[in-house]
Amino acid sequence: MTDEHTPPLGADSEVGTLQTVMLHRPGLELKRLTPRNNDRLLFDGIPWVSRAQDEHDAFAEALRGRGVEVLYLTDLLTETFADESVRAEAIETALTQLHIGDTMRTYLRPLLTESSPAQLTTYLTAGIRNDEVRGGFGLVTSLIDEHDFIVDPLPNLLFTRDSSVWIRDRVAITSLAMPARKRETQLTELIYTRHPRFAGTGTLHGWRDEHVEGGDVLLLAPGVVAVGVGERTTPAGVEQLAREIMHQGLVHTVLAVPIAQERATMHLDTVLTMVDVDKIVMYPNVAGTLQAYTVTVAEHGETDSDLVLHVADAEPFLVAAAKAMAIDTLHQIDTGLDPVTAEREQWDDGNNTLAIAPRVAVAYERNDETNSRLEDAGIEVVRIVGSELGSGRGGPRCMSCPISRADLPG
Repeated sequence: MTDEHTPPLGADSEVGTLQTVMLHRPGLELKRLTPRNNDRLLFDGIPWVSRAQDEHDAFAEALRGRGVEVLYLTDLLTETFADESVRAEAIETALTQLHIGDTMRTYLRPLLTESSPAQLTTYLTAGIRNDEVRGGFGLVTSLIDEHDFIVDPLPNLLFTRDSSVWIRDRVAITSLAMPARKRETQLTELIYTRHPRFAGTGTLHGWRDEHVEGGDVLLLAPGVVAVGVGERTTPAGVEQLAREIMHQGLVHTVLAVPIAQERATMHLDTVLTMVDVDKIVMYPNVAGTLQAYTVTVAEHGETDSDLVLHVADAEPFLVAAAKAMAIDTLHQIDTGLDPVTAEREQWDDGNNTLAIAPRVAVAYERNDETNSRLEDAGIEVVRIVGSELGSGRGGPRCMSCPISRADLPG
C-alpha cells in the first residue's frame, strides 16, 4: 500500500510541513448521542450531524489543498479487518471489556464473527442498541431500556489526536482515562500493529498502560516533548512515557506541565499550541501561572525502568521550554483580546490550532480576535467552520493525528 512517493512515517515537531494525517469523518456514532447519554459519552451538546460532516469535509479539503494526504480511521480499520485473525482479536477484546452478561456475550460473538470487515467496523464504532439485537434475550436485555446500548458508540473518535501520537518514527498508543473512550485505543492499536501501511512501525506505550492522552503531548522541538498532567494524563503516565522515549533515545527532555483538572482545560493543547518553531498561541489567563518540571536522564540503564530520572524544580513554562528548546525566547501569542474574550475563545478552541507548516495554522473561524492576533504575528490562518464540530470540545489539532511531517531545516 506504499510506494516511493509515500512520505516516511513519523514527526519530530508540531510545525514541520504536514504530509499525512489521520482523521475521522463524523458518522453514525454521533447520531447515537441523546440528551440521556451525551454527558456519559463526553459531549457537551447534541451535534447536527449532517452539518458536522459538511464542516469536517471542508476541513479535510483544506488540508488536501495544502498537499496533505488524508487517511480516515474507519477506512484503515476496515482494511485491517480484512485479516480474519485481526477480526477475532478485536472481537475478543471488545467482548471482554463489555459488561453485558454471558447470555448476550454468547449471542454477540457469532454475530460479530460472521460480519463483514465494514460491518464489524460499524458495530465497534457506532455501537449496538438493545432494540437492535435479535437474540441473546435475558436478564440484561430485560432490565435496561430498549434504547440503551449493549455496545456503546464512540463519538469521540472524531478526536484522533488523543488515541495515538508519533514521536519521531515511533507511534505511542495512548491509554485514555475515560471508560467511554477505552475502545478507541484498542482499535487504534490494531491499525498500527496490523495494517500493511504501518508494517514494521515501532510502537510505544499501549492502552493497558498508565493514562496518557495525545492531546496532552506536544512535540515542542526535535528532542523536546511537553506533556500536560491534569484531568486525563496522570503523573504516573507521564513518567512511564518519559522513560520509554528517553530510553529509546527519541528525546532528551520531557517537560511535565501541570494543568487544571477541569473540562475547559482537559488537555495541554486546550491552553496552548505551536504555530512556528518559536511561537505558541496561549491562553493568557494561565500564562502567568503555568509551570513545568524539566525531566532528563541522570543515569542510563539496561531497560527503561532502570533509568534514573532527574526532575528539576518547577519553572515558568515559557522559561523551561525555551531552555529545553535551546532558543532565546518562546514567543507567546495571546488567545483573545481581553480576559473575557480570551475565556470565550479558549472555550471555543481558539488555542487548539493545527500547524500545517511553520507559520501556517488551521483554526476555527469563529475565534476572530485570536485569529487576528495570529495574523498580526505573521501566522497565516487557514480558517474552517466549526459550529457543530466543536460541540465535543475539540478544535483542528484535536481532530487530527499527524502521521508524517517533514523534518525542520537545520
